[in-house]
Amino acid sequence: MTDSSEGEDGNRRSGQRTSRFGRNLAAAIGVGVLLGAVVIASLFIVKSVFVAFVIVAVGLAVIELSRALRPAGVTLPLVPLLAGVVGMLAGAYIAGTPALVGALGLTAFAVFAGRLLGGREGYVRDVTAGVFVALYVPFLASFAILMLRPEDGPFRVLLFVAVTVASDIGGYAAGVLFGRHKLAPEISPGKTWEGLAGSALSCLAVGIVGVTVLLHGAWWAGLVLGVVATVTATAGDLVESMLKRDIGIKDMGSVLPGHGGVMDRLDSLLPTALVSWLVLTLLVAVPG
Repeated sequence: MTDSSEGEDGNRRSGQRTSRFGRNLAAAIGVGVLLGAVVIASLFIVKSVFVAFVIVAVGLAVIELSRALRPAGVTLPLVPLLAGVVGMLAGAYIAGTPALVGALGLTAFAVFAGRLLGGREGYVRDVTAGVFVALYVPFLASFAILMLRPEDGPFRVLLFVAVTVASDIGGYAAGVLFGRHKLAPEISPGKTWEGLAGSALSCLAVGIVGVTVLLHGAWWAGLVLGVVATVTATAGDLVESMLKRDIGIKDMGSVLPGHGGVMDRLDSLLPTALVSWLVLTLLVAVPG
């Protein structure tokens, strides 16, 4: 999610139609619908196409982070990281958790080794940032791929995406209509406690309905999913906002009109993938 309180003046000067919080709503809705259609089609037609789509998206997000960190003096070993994206995501789909853990370890070692060519200056800084990016983006994204593996995997992934989107939409709507009290003004000035309440209500509703209807699980499992998704989606948004403020940028990129960069769309999805996989694996049985 982008920090919706920023960029309003710039959008207004450029003649774009923006919301109260500075989003170009027409572009944001259009891109959101298109991305949703691609996700749903790939999930239910050929699973491997969805995996390829995620690999491309995560690879672009890693490239965005590399470019964003460069002005701060951080040089990421990009080739090992991109190889790690493919290894972690493809490994998770083909062979599950053991392959994911092994690919993460190999990626970390490749980052250490790949950065040797850059000399001694800033070595610890760069490899630390590289391992952080490997954990933050491809590793967390791989839990969405782990959810895809069971027979009902497409429905599990669809539900995970739905609760995350519900958090965004519910929080945005409640913030616009009722937002008065700032949640974290130093990190994301557009976020309010009223928006958080809207996120929670939306996540709970989608979680309960989704688990019972799509996965035939207990309603209380959907309740748990809604609660944890509210926390992780909001925290993920705040974490990325803090990164951008520390670096001194508004968006991680501009490839998605109305949204910013790919990383600006993944910020809430990444941590929510982990907790959704955990909750659904523990609380909702796989058919058969």
